[in-house]
Amino acid sequence: MYENILLCYDGSREGRLALREGARLAQITGAAVTLLAVVETAAGNVFAQGANPAALSHQHSDFEAILDEGRQRLSAMGLAPGVRIETGDPVATIARVAAESGADLVVVGHHRHGFLTRWLNRSIAAELGDSLGCSLLLAQKVVEDAELFVTGG
Repeated sequence: MYENILLCYDGSREGRLALREGARLAQITGAAVTLLAVVETAAGNVFAQGANPAALSHQHSDFEAILDEGRQRLSAMGLAPGVRIETGDPVATIARVAAESGADLVVVGHHRHGFLTRWLNRSIAAELGDSLGCSLLLAQKVVEDAELFVTGG
């Protein structure tokens, strides 16, 4: 079904749900896994950082630690993920990495927002759906340890 899964991970609660759900799919299908974090450099984020390169470097270091945590979690589940950290616009970066890695499924966490937040902010999930050449999973399912740490898939 799936041969190459791109797991987008930011360390958030939603990201952890995506990691677990994507990991379970990889276990079931025998798919290769790439773990990706994107350090956002959109205008609003750079403005919030004060266009300070040191702040972006610190954010990059934070994501390296988050990715290491994700890699350790996936390894404990019997997977051997490739790990990538990229900088740029999340939608464009995820779409580019998905194409480069030959992903046939991209898994992202679903961040619930109220009406006003959805109205004011862009929907990364909707933009990804329009940008990807593969399937997209907005992970929300809680995958229990008993499902993840099974032997024999």
